[in-house]
Amino acid sequence: MFRLITIEREYGCGGGAIAAELAHRLDWKLWDQLLTEEIARLANVDCSAVMQCDERVDSRLHRLAKAFWRGSYERGSRLENQVFDADCMVSMMEQIAPRIAREGNAVVVGRGAPYFLREQPDAFHVFLYAPRTEKIRRLVEDGSNETEAEELVDTIDRERIAFVKHYFDADWPTRSLYHVMINTAVGNESVIETILNTMHLVEGRPKATDYERPKVPSSV
Repeated sequence: MFRLITIEREYGCGGGAIAAELAHRLDWKLWDQLLTEEIARLANVDCSAVMQCDERVDSRLHRLAKAFWRGSYERGSRLENQVFDADCMVSMMEQIAPRIAREGNAVVVGRGAPYFLREQPDAFHVFLYAPRTEKIRRLVEDGSNETEAEELVDTIDRERIAFVKHYFDADWPTRSLYHVMINTAVGNESVIETILNTMHLVEGRPKATDYERPKVPSSV
């Protein structure tokens, strides 16, 4: 029986709202904003620091500086300990994922969840996408102006591609990882019904995936 749903999504396709409605219908816990809050709590930082690192790779300058700190005689200094970056975020997620798996009854949005939870036989993995025009339409409907929406659609998914490549050595999306990939232009209700119906259809069948275990850098 499936006890977990992971939702990976293109930016602007409505993945957050769909995940929230799924959690509501199933009466499951939604790990989206809650995940940001839990990472912030464990790392003892503000949620804004976590959001800045969310599904992004640190800048080249930051990585070079971090390597310098670690190679200096001041290893373990206060400066290094105070830095919260993408490596820290992934490390926190790696700690939280097993707890989410143990508790079950959860919908988990992004943050590498499909990779961290790929070996869970009770996890159902979903990838949501949409045409660019549909994503822009949704963002404008949610309050963004069209120029801002276009820029976000064109940049955030590039950051997610780099994030998955860097931390999991995989292409994004990793098609073999997902049970179903759905175009959200068909409407949220149709997407939700498709997810629930497909879960019912494939429940108990062996999972077919050739994706190897995620790679987490030794620096994490």
